Amino acid sequence: MRWEDFRSSSNVEDRRGMGMGGAGGLGIGTMVILGLVGWALGIDPRILIGGAEMMTGGGSGYQQQQQGRQGAPQDEMGRFASAILGNTEDVWKTVLPQQANRQYQPPKLVLFSGATRSGCGAAQSAMGPFYCPLDQTVYIDLSFFEEMQRRFRAGGDFAYAYVLAHEVGHHVENQLGILPRVQERQQQVGGAERNQLSVRVELMADCLAGVWAHHSQQRWQSLEQGDIEEAIGAAEAIGDDRLQRKSQGTVVPDSFTHGSSEQRARWLTTGLKSGQIQACDTFRAARL
Repeated sequence: MRWEDFRSSSNVEDRRGMGMGGAGGLGIGTMVILGLVGWALGIDPRILIGGAEMMTGGGSGYQQQQQGRQGAPQDEMGRFASAILGNTEDVWKTVLPQQANRQYQPPKLVLFSGATRSGCGAAQSAMGPFYCPLDQTVYIDLSFFEEMQRRFRAGGDFAYAYVLAHEVGHHVENQLGILPRVQERQQQVGGAERNQLSVRVELMADCLAGVWAHHSQQRWQSLEQGDIEEAIGAAEAIGDDRLQRKSQGTVVPDSFTHGSSEQRARWLTTGLKSGQIQACDTFRAARL
């Protein structure tokens, strides 16, 4: 992927090497357990943390965080993340007004190592990247990319860019008002339906990542041979069925929260081919 020519975003905060900071809320041990459970089973860490925070009465303390370095980092992986974020900004500031009649307000990106705090609670490396709608920020420990290569053999620049674009896709969902409605509904329904709503949110974010890549390719000719296969391979590698089979030996579809390998690859491809937000409406799709 030709990311070196992308505009670097300055909407980045680098907290790598700073640790947790702040006080209050859940203990580190509890957060590590929740993070590992979420990682192994493919459960959205916001659901686990949110439920635990409500039970313990925590949450507000996590919003107090020492400020990291602002602006585009200088190391290669930091520059890569900043460049991908900048390119998503350039794409969505055009696509969202044209296709959804909404002005795009870009999210912030926080880089951390090990653990940090977010508006949604503690962030642990074991959780993988996530988007917090409360502070409209994407959080990522960049060692996740090494983990993708080591654990899932899903490496490559475009595969890593897909991961970031997926989280930005959640921000687009938030800008469209979808996330608040889904979270409200999830509080009213049982486990199976709540999981199904989560799957639709995640598959839509996969599709929106494809929409970003479609327009980035049109404008900047950013893709190289093999890039699409890399991203599809990454989407398949982190499907719930594959993660569950690897972690527990069996597959339980009712417990899916992100979608199967086939679904994730198909919805990413849908966005890549169409370039249309409307094509990503998983909530009206007859077939997930």
